[in-house]
Amino acid sequence: MDQGDWFILAIVGGVFIILGATGIFWGIREEKKLFEALAAKHDLREFSLRHVESPQPGALKIGGWIAIAVGGIILAVGIILWKFGWPLN
Repeated sequence: MDQGDWFILAIVGGVFIILGATGIFWGIREEKKLFEALAAKHDLREFSLRHVESPQPGALKIGGWIAIAVGGIILAVGIILWKFGWPLN
């Protein structure tokens, strides 16, 4: 790795963290919309018998947490390479 490659790892890790946080907030917003739509129905039993639950909000939140974890690891590797230098002598 060249001297500036740690910076690229830090940027990629930061982007993953930002995308993960965006996914989590998007999933929370979608889940809130779904629950508000259910609460607005007059007969919830009738709606729930015909309604197939959408896994999208849960998938967005789980994917966001995975992206944050991966981004944190990549960011940590970039910081370690910056602090200790590369190549290690």
